[in-house]
Amino acid sequence: MKENVTREEDRKGLSFIEQIVRKEVAEGRNGGRVQTRFPPEPNGYLHIGHAKAICLDFGIAEKYGGTCNLRYDDTNPTREDVEYVEAIQEDIRWLGFRWENIYYASDYFRQLFDFAVSLIRQGHAYVDEQTSEQIAEQKGTPTRAGTDSPYRNRPPEESLDLFLRMNGGEFEEGRMTLRAKIDMASPNMHFRDPIIYRIIKWPHHRTGDQWKVYPMYDFAHGQSDYFEGVTHSLCTLEFEVHRPLYDYFIELLKDGDFRPYQTEFNRLNLTYTLMSKRKLLQLVNEKLVSGWDDPRMPTLCGLRRRGYTPSSIRKFVDRIGYTKYDGIIDMALLEHSVREDLNATARRVAAVIHPVKLILTNYPEDRVEMMESVNNPEDPSAGTHEIAFSRELYIEREDFMEEAPKKYFRLTPGQEVRLRCAYIVKCTGCRKNADGEVEEVYAEYDPQTKSGMAESNRKVRGTVHWVSAAHALPAEVRLYDRLFLAENPSEEKDRELAELLNPDSLKVLTNCFVEADLAQAGLCDHFQFQRIGYFCLDPDSAGRRLVFNRTVSLKDTWSRKLNA
Repeated sequence: MKENVTREEDRKGLSFIEQIVRKEVAEGRNGGRVQTRFPPEPNGYLHIGHAKAICLDFGIAEKYGGTCNLRYDDTNPTREDVEYVEAIQEDIRWLGFRWENIYYASDYFRQLFDFAVSLIRQGHAYVDEQTSEQIAEQKGTPTRAGTDSPYRNRPPEESLDLFLRMNGGEFEEGRMTLRAKIDMASPNMHFRDPIIYRIIKWPHHRTGDQWKVYPMYDFAHGQSDYFEGVTHSLCTLEFEVHRPLYDYFIELLKDGDFRPYQTEFNRLNLTYTLMSKRKLLQLVNEKLVSGWDDPRMPTLCGLRRRGYTPSSIRKFVDRIGYTKYDGIIDMALLEHSVREDLNATARRVAAVIHPVKLILTNYPEDRVEMMESVNNPEDPSAGTHEIAFSRELYIEREDFMEEAPKKYFRLTPGQEVRLRCAYIVKCTGCRKNADGEVEEVYAEYDPQTKSGMAESNRKVRGTVHWVSAAHALPAEVRLYDRLFLAENPSEEKDRELAELLNPDSLKVLTNCFVEADLAQAGLCDHFQFQRIGYFCLDPDSAGRRLVFNRTVSLKDTWSRKLNA
């Protein structure tokens, strides 16, 4: 009894897929092997939805001592590019996974073609000369059976001759297709003589002009799994209705006990986000974003550029889990995951993004002190670094009000605040320009209140961050927010993409200052700009031109805006 309880406790927390895998390994199915594959089509950049599949495919193989291969589904040369092939590998490595082998569906073009020839000879496939519109009409509906193609019963020899001539380039695209001969009355629409080959006269990025016919996904997918020795073919829920066809072709192909099995899980849908590669490509092509790696995009390269970490994405995927039900996940959960990760790891630095000058009128003009700043209070081992302090500083414009409400605890005439890791100062006034805008704020410092001194324990209600005007570095700061205003933009079928965009998804601030230590920052290094948010250095930085992207604010301000 105790053993059974232990096993039951051990199953807690496992996704339904992992429970299936564990059971099948224990039963010895396919020799107890675990082999998975991640099969992206190289027609775009990977997005956060792919990260969910990557974590599952590679994670299951890793946990159960198996292998996971990367296999490109390159069966449509008109949409594929070597650029995407390389980007996919970079994204997988960035997430922290390693494939056992790299394969391509095109590796199996000869085997797939030979299998198709075998199906024709056995009477399981035929060449159809109907148009795509005629085929769609002839297939019927879910409540009405289809009708036979007029070419369904043409002799195998005739279909084989035509198929070989299709591949020889004799016919134009759309002129003919090869269809599997299954059941035009099947309740499963995918069984109603599906197209398995079509003519495409476009050079392939690997095979050139060798082929003029290319297999459809439903024909190439399962067979590629079989050729590679995949045991667990893990797909998203939209492929559940395709599974009987997957099984059908494998049964015709296999010549032994081994066979792959398909299991489906829910895809990732995020609020305020589009997950369609076609729509993402449209955003790029219409220049509604700066590119695939625009930090507002849900692509992995966009998230990386924005400052998301691999560990935050993997933790997010762990949190949402895998189910058999599609739903939509609140973007706030992804943002929480990166906040949590960066809070524990990001270095704290000083930056002022809406600056106004603060002058300490009683501080010596030629004096510079080096103040000790803690790198990360969550990690004592992270140590400290020094930041220059001088008579003239920059502070955030919102940290001063000439006429302040009762509960305003920052700089206002007659009120004391602490300058972070430095002194307590008392505001004495300000100077305005002709337009009434504050240009300088004045204060006096108390030399007995330096952080670490006995007097420094004197309590004040507010703390303000700062940078030394003489030592700070100029910087451009890009404040990113959600790209779409609609909570579920994929449902806005009647509106143009441009109409759905959030006009405040990017604000560029060019008159910002950061502490001098950030001259040593590396690309995509992560920082917490104290009291502002989490940021990383953007690749647009060059020399002394520093550009920082906001990864996420310190708190969820979006929800507050919606509820205001």
